[in-house]
Amino acid sequence: MTKIGDAKILIVATDGFEQSELLQPRKDLSEMGATVRVASIEEGEIKAWDKDHWGETVQVDLTVSSANADDYDAVVLPGGQINPDKLRVERDVLDLIRRFDEQGKVVAAICHAPWLLIEAGLAEGRTLTSYQSIRTDLRNAGATVVDQEVARDGNIITSRNPGDLDAFSKAIAEAIEEDKDTRNAA
Repeated sequence: MTKIGDAKILIVATDGFEQSELLQPRKDLSEMGATVRVASIEEGEIKAWDKDHWGETVQVDLTVSSANADDYDAVVLPGGQINPDKLRVERDVLDLIRRFDEQGKVVAAICHAPWLLIEAGLAEGRTLTSYQSIRTDLRNAGATVVDQEVARDGNIITSRNPGDLDAFSKAIAEAIEEDKDTRNAA
């Protein structure tokens, strides 16, 4: 298993996130040594969507408006239909995602979360994957769409659905490790 030591990872979500798409990467990346924090548009707790009903709640560590991309190595964007649809109208969320990208840091989105990449203006010219119902949206935004468990285009990592979570977490960790190696070599 990849060890990412002192990496700091921010997960951005709100009510309606797909439960497994937040909980599993948080667990996987924490077990690899990373510090993982959850940011949302409001303080308190956010509630998961678990397949076809409301699921667990997750404590929010900080608000998106108080989050700074400088403090993290990566941002992870869980899917579900509700979560990214609510987040993509939030200027602070889109600005934060853009800052991660501008700094060349890992931006990882799964399932419906690539909607956020579209809204942030990061899809055009990229090779991405997603849940099948938003692939037309990605194409219309100028992305090359592939159907595979993980698509990595530079610092952008995307996956299709909860069945891809093991590969998604592994790709995030590998990208963070490569980025740290590159910065240490400079």
